[in-house]
Amino acid sequence: MSTEASKPANHGMIETRPLRIGDVAPDFQARTTKGEMRLSDFRGRWLLFFSHPADFTPVCTSEFIALARSADRFEQLDCALLGLSVDSLYAHLAWLETIQERFGVEIPFPLVEDPSMAVCRAYGMLDLTAQNSATVRATYVIDPDGVIRALVWYPMSVGRSVEELLRLVEALRRSEGNAVMTPEGWTPGCDVVHPVPTTQAALRKAGGSGCWFYNPVPDTGRKRGQ
Repeated sequence: MSTEASKPANHGMIETRPLRIGDVAPDFQARTTKGEMRLSDFRGRWLLFFSHPADFTPVCTSEFIALARSADRFEQLDCALLGLSVDSLYAHLAWLETIQERFGVEIPFPLVEDPSMAVCRAYGMLDLTAQNSATVRATYVIDPDGVIRALVWYPMSVGRSVEELLRLVEALRRSEGNAVMTPEGWTPGCDVVHPVPTTQAALRKAGGSGCWFYNPVPDTGRKRGQ
Protein backbone atom coordinates (compact mmCIF):
# COMPACT_ATOMS: atom_id res chain seq x y z
CA MET A 1 0.00 0.00 0.00
CA SER A 2 1.05 3.59 -0.35
CA THR A 3 2.39 5.00 2.90
CA GLU A 4 1.03 8.43 2.01
CA ALA A 5 -2.61 7.63 2.66
CA SER A 6 -4.93 5.54 4.79
CA LYS A 7 -6.67 2.71 2.97
CA PRO A 8 -9.55 0.51 4.08
CA ALA A 9 -8.73 -3.19 4.24
CA ASN A 10 -11.70 -3.97 1.96
CA HIS A 11 -9.79 -2.85 -1.17
CA GLY A 12 -11.25 0.64 -1.20
CA MET A 13 -14.91 -0.39 -1.09
CA ILE A 14 -17.15 2.22 0.54
CA GLU A 15 -20.08 1.27 2.75
CA THR A 16 -23.38 1.36 0.88
CA ARG A 17 -25.30 2.56 3.94
CA PRO A 18 -24.43 4.41 7.15
CA LEU A 19 -22.83 2.32 9.87
CA ARG A 20 -25.21 1.22 12.60
CA ILE A 21 -25.02 -0.23 16.07
CA GLY A 22 -24.24 -3.93 15.72
CA ASP A 23 -22.17 -3.57 12.55
CA VAL A 24 -18.60 -4.82 12.48
CA ALA A 25 -16.33 -1.77 12.33
CA PRO A 26 -14.62 -1.59 8.91
CA ASP A 27 -10.98 -2.55 9.19
CA PHE A 28 -8.25 -0.36 7.72
CA GLN A 29 -4.50 0.12 7.78
CA ALA A 30 -2.98 3.57 8.18
CA ARG A 31 -0.08 5.63 9.41
CA THR A 32 -0.55 7.14 12.86
CA THR A 33 1.48 9.26 15.24
CA LYS A 34 2.41 5.98 16.99
CA GLY A 35 3.41 4.12 13.84
CA GLU A 36 1.47 2.16 11.23
CA MET A 37 -1.59 0.39 12.63
CA ARG A 38 -4.70 -1.54 11.67
CA LEU A 39 -8.01 -1.08 13.42
CA SER A 40 -8.06 -4.82 14.04
CA ASP A 41 -4.91 -4.40 16.17
CA PHE A 42 -7.29 -3.27 18.92
CA ARG A 43 -9.33 -6.48 18.94
CA GLY A 44 -9.59 -7.98 22.41
CA ARG A 45 -10.31 -4.69 24.16
CA TRP A 46 -12.76 -1.81 23.93
CA LEU A 47 -11.94 1.08 21.61
CA LEU A 48 -13.11 4.69 21.42
CA PHE A 49 -12.52 5.66 17.78
CA PHE A 50 -13.25 9.31 17.05
CA SER A 51 -12.80 11.89 14.31
CA HIS A 52 -12.17 15.62 14.59
CA PRO A 53 -12.62 18.28 11.89
CA ALA A 54 -9.03 19.54 11.68
CA ASP A 55 -5.73 19.97 13.48
CA PHE A 56 -4.79 23.35 15.00
CA THR A 57 -8.43 24.23 15.77
CA PRO A 58 -9.75 25.40 19.17
CA VAL A 59 -12.51 22.90 19.94
CA CYS A 60 -10.43 19.95 18.77
CA THR A 61 -7.52 21.11 20.92
CA SER A 62 -9.76 21.29 23.99
CA GLU A 63 -11.01 17.76 23.33
CA PHE A 64 -7.54 16.30 22.88
CA ILE A 65 -6.28 17.91 26.08
CA ALA A 66 -9.27 16.55 28.02
CA LEU A 67 -8.93 13.07 26.51
CA ALA A 68 -5.20 13.00 27.28
CA ARG A 69 -5.86 13.96 30.89
CA SER A 70 -8.44 11.17 31.18
CA ALA A 71 -6.48 8.53 29.26
CA ASP A 72 -5.69 6.58 32.42
CA ARG A 73 -9.41 6.39 33.26
CA PHE A 74 -10.14 4.87 29.86
CA GLU A 75 -7.22 2.51 30.43
CA GLN A 76 -8.82 1.33 33.67
CA LEU A 77 -11.84 0.34 31.57
CA ASP A 78 -9.56 -1.54 29.15
CA CYS A 79 -10.60 0.98 26.51
CA ALA A 80 -8.07 2.29 23.99
CA LEU A 81 -8.33 5.70 22.31
CA LEU A 82 -7.81 6.30 18.59
CA GLY A 83 -8.28 9.64 16.83
CA LEU A 84 -8.55 10.50 13.14
CA SER A 85 -8.73 13.47 10.81
CA VAL A 86 -7.98 13.97 7.14
CA ASP A 87 -4.87 16.01 7.97
CA SER A 88 -1.49 14.52 7.08
CA LEU A 89 0.75 12.71 9.51
CA TYR A 90 3.12 15.68 9.51
CA ALA A 91 0.31 18.07 10.50
CA HIS A 92 -0.69 15.66 13.27
CA LEU A 93 2.86 15.50 14.61
CA ALA A 94 3.26 19.28 14.54
CA TRP A 95 -0.11 19.86 16.26
CA LEU A 96 0.51 17.33 19.04
CA GLU A 97 4.00 18.73 19.58
CA THR A 98 2.55 22.24 19.86
CA ILE A 99 -0.03 21.06 22.42
CA GLN A 100 2.80 19.58 24.48
CA GLU A 101 4.89 22.75 24.22
CA ARG A 102 2.10 25.28 24.84
CA PHE A 103 -0.05 23.39 27.38
CA GLY A 104 2.32 20.80 28.84
CA VAL A 105 0.02 17.94 27.80
CA GLU A 106 1.40 14.84 26.11
CA ILE A 107 -1.11 13.11 23.84
CA PRO A 108 -0.64 9.41 24.66
CA PHE A 109 -2.96 7.87 22.07
CA PRO A 110 -2.41 7.48 18.31
CA LEU A 111 -3.86 9.86 15.74
CA VAL A 112 -4.61 8.44 12.28
CA GLU A 113 -3.88 10.35 9.09
CA ASP A 114 -6.50 10.07 6.35
CA PRO A 115 -5.55 12.47 3.51
CA SER A 116 -7.24 10.26 0.91
CA MET A 117 -10.45 10.42 3.01
CA ALA A 118 -10.90 6.66 2.48
CA VAL A 119 -11.45 5.86 6.14
CA CYS A 120 -13.68 8.82 6.99
CA ARG A 121 -15.91 8.06 4.00
CA ALA A 122 -16.12 4.36 4.90
CA TYR A 123 -17.25 5.34 8.40
CA GLY A 124 -19.60 8.08 7.25
CA MET A 125 -17.58 10.77 9.01
CA LEU A 126 -17.63 12.74 5.76
CA ASP A 127 -20.60 12.76 3.43
CA LEU A 128 -19.96 11.73 -0.17
CA THR A 129 -21.30 15.10 -1.29
CA ALA A 130 -19.39 17.18 1.28
CA GLN A 131 -17.98 20.46 -0.03
CA ASN A 132 -14.85 20.31 2.13
CA SER A 133 -12.75 17.76 3.99
CA ALA A 134 -13.75 18.66 7.56
CA THR A 135 -15.17 15.60 9.31
CA VAL A 136 -17.92 15.74 11.91
CA ARG A 137 -17.11 14.92 15.53
CA ALA A 138 -18.04 11.27 15.12
CA THR A 139 -17.39 8.80 17.93
CA TYR A 140 -17.66 5.02 17.73
CA VAL A 141 -17.47 2.74 20.76
CA ILE A 142 -16.21 -0.60 19.46
CA ASP A 143 -16.27 -3.73 21.60
CA PRO A 144 -13.48 -6.35 21.92
CA ASP A 145 -15.02 -8.34 19.04
CA GLY A 146 -14.82 -5.34 16.71
CA VAL A 147 -18.57 -4.62 16.81
CA ILE A 148 -19.86 -1.04 16.97
CA ARG A 149 -21.83 -0.71 20.20
CA ALA A 150 -22.56 3.03 20.20
CA LEU A 151 -22.31 6.03 17.86
CA VAL A 152 -22.23 9.67 18.96
CA TRP A 153 -22.06 12.59 16.52
CA TYR A 154 -21.50 16.24 17.35
CA PRO A 155 -21.31 19.22 14.98
CA MET A 156 -18.05 21.02 14.36
CA SER A 157 -18.91 23.89 16.70
CA VAL A 158 -19.70 21.79 19.81
CA GLY A 159 -17.11 19.88 21.80
CA ARG A 160 -17.77 16.42 23.17
CA SER A 161 -17.99 15.65 26.89
CA VAL A 162 -15.20 13.31 27.96
CA GLU A 163 -17.10 12.53 31.17
CA GLU A 164 -20.08 11.36 29.11
CA LEU A 165 -17.86 9.25 26.87
CA LEU A 166 -16.38 7.59 29.95
CA ARG A 167 -19.87 7.03 31.34
CA LEU A 168 -20.99 5.54 28.04
CA VAL A 169 -18.13 3.03 27.95
CA GLU A 170 -18.77 2.07 31.57
CA ALA A 171 -22.50 1.64 30.94
CA LEU A 172 -21.86 -0.53 27.88
CA ARG A 173 -19.49 -2.71 29.86
CA ARG A 174 -21.92 -2.99 32.78
CA SER A 175 -24.86 -3.96 30.56
CA GLU A 176 -22.82 -6.49 28.60
CA GLY A 177 -24.83 -9.69 28.20
CA ASN A 178 -28.13 -7.89 28.98
CA ALA A 179 -28.41 -9.34 32.49
CA VAL A 180 -29.06 -5.77 33.63
CA MET A 181 -29.60 -2.43 31.90
CA THR A 182 -28.49 1.05 32.95
CA PRO A 183 -31.15 3.74 33.38
CA GLU A 184 -30.88 7.47 32.59
CA GLY A 185 -27.76 9.10 33.97
CA TRP A 186 -26.40 5.84 35.37
CA THR A 187 -22.92 5.89 36.87
CA PRO A 188 -21.08 3.08 38.68
CA GLY A 189 -22.71 2.35 42.03
CA CYS A 190 -26.16 3.61 41.01
CA ASP A 191 -29.22 1.39 40.66
CA VAL A 192 -29.65 -0.74 37.56
CA VAL A 193 -32.83 -2.15 35.98
CA HIS A 194 -33.70 -5.59 34.67
CA PRO A 195 -34.92 -6.17 31.12
CA VAL A 196 -38.71 -6.30 30.66
CA PRO A 197 -40.06 -9.83 31.37
CA THR A 198 -40.92 -11.88 28.30
CA THR A 199 -42.93 -14.69 29.96
CA GLN A 200 -46.06 -14.67 32.13
CA ALA A 201 -44.22 -16.28 35.03
CA ALA A 202 -41.42 -13.72 34.88
CA LEU A 203 -43.97 -10.91 34.62
CA ARG A 204 -45.75 -12.00 37.82
CA LYS A 205 -42.47 -12.41 39.66
CA ALA A 206 -41.30 -8.93 38.63
CA GLY A 207 -44.64 -7.36 39.46
CA GLY A 208 -44.49 -8.66 42.99
CA SER A 209 -41.69 -6.33 43.99
CA GLY A 210 -42.69 -3.16 42.16
CA CYS A 211 -43.58 -1.94 38.69
CA TRP A 212 -43.08 -4.84 36.28
CA PHE A 213 -41.62 -2.69 33.49
CA TYR A 214 -39.49 -0.38 35.66
CA ASN A 215 -38.08 -1.60 38.93
CA PRO A 216 -34.67 -0.09 39.84
CA VAL A 217 -32.56 -2.36 42.04
CA PRO A 218 -29.20 -1.87 43.77
CA ASP A 219 -26.27 -2.79 41.59
CA THR A 220 -24.61 -5.70 43.34
CA GLY A 221 -22.57 -6.74 40.31
CA ARG A 222 -19.39 -5.34 38.84
CA LYS A 223 -17.72 -2.32 40.34
CA ARG A 224 -16.09 0.56 38.50
CA GLY A 225 -13.55 -0.58 35.96
CA GLN A 226 -14.50 -4.28 36.10
